[in-house]
Amino acid sequence: MKRSKDDGGEPTSGVQTAAWPLALATVCLIVYASLYPFSEWRNQGISPFNFLTAPLPRYWTGFDVGVNLAGYAPLGFLLALSALRSGRVAWAVTVAVLGAGLLSLVMETLQSYLPSRVPSNVDLALNTAGAWLGACSAWLLEKAGAIVRWSRFRVRWFVRDARGALVLLALWPVALLFPASVPLGLGQVLERLEYALADVLADTPFLEWLPVRDIELQPLVPGAEVICVALGALIPCLLGYCVIRTLLQRAVFLIVMLAAGIALTALSAALSYGPDHAWAWLDLPVRVGLMTGGVLAVLLAPVPRRVAAALLLLALSIHLSLLNQAPVGPYFAETLQIWEQGRFVRFNGLAQWLGWLWPYAAVLYVLVRLSSRRAVDAGESKI
Repeated sequence: MKRSKDDGGEPTSGVQTAAWPLALATVCLIVYASLYPFSEWRNQGISPFNFLTAPLPRYWTGFDVGVNLAGYAPLGFLLALSALRSGRVAWAVTVAVLGAGLLSLVMETLQSYLPSRVPSNVDLALNTAGAWLGACSAWLLEKAGAIVRWSRFRVRWFVRDARGALVLLALWPVALLFPASVPLGLGQVLERLEYALADVLADTPFLEWLPVRDIELQPLVPGAEVICVALGALIPCLLGYCVIRTLLQRAVFLIVMLAAGIALTALSAALSYGPDHAWAWLDLPVRVGLMTGGVLAVLLAPVPRRVAAALLLLALSIHLSLLNQAPVGPYFAETLQIWEQGRFVRFNGLAQWLGWLWPYAAVLYVLVRLSSRRAVDAGESKI
């Protein structure tokens, strides 16, 4: 890609692209979607490549075609974008399609060992076609100059080492798709982790090693729910403050993130309970929490980036502590069961894992950033 400079004279070629980490995250999604539930592996007595020469399936639906195309289109786009950002313009589409096609071939082959999955040559063709469409989209955007303009935009808005934060911010809306017992409350894993460990250690002497509570987990009182919602809204804003350059840019960013959080939570509620209940979660404590989080985000907008990182670590610690001192609740558990057994189980399973692990990934990112010398640059003491 052609090297360019932004208005401030900083070269965009020195900025690390977030396309490659996002492509790896997409690969994880595809592997999870293709091999779920990762159980009952067996040799079924046929060649794992038998599906390549099998006759075309008699029945298919538009949904199947759309899912296979859409599942690999982002991967093709991100792989091609990574190649374009690395200067490999001539081979970008080819590399992306070959890489995605090879992944699809491996997934379909492994499905031959899963009785609950059916490998298909049509799926392989559609997956490859989806990757080609995504890669061509990236190539066309590069030819139209959109990639260069995005590079310049990124240099103007974000510090040089913003890749990790941008990946986390891109995954945050996906994590919100899976229903949470508290709106914007990601990372509530303690209760389910205890049950999972108890199942694993059942009928073993190690079961007695698990700690036993004297008092069962208690539901959050309205005040604690307000704090959780406020921190859930504030956390992505603080994460952005760690890498955004100016005060005005932070103001625009916090508006976008708060709007995205509200919209994705409403979408999650609509998918869980039906469109008529898309806003049922917006009760008084949640509204107060959202307003509190918005006010805090505004007040903290001028803080230096390292201070924002330290405040983010504190907010994550309090948020996770409060959430994991509360039970999931029977009605919410029933909602999770509906999602886990529904039509979108494989893709929603990824959203579930993101909802559980995103805050802990953010904690790890902040700890690395605070301890890294690269985080201390000439402008670190300023916005």
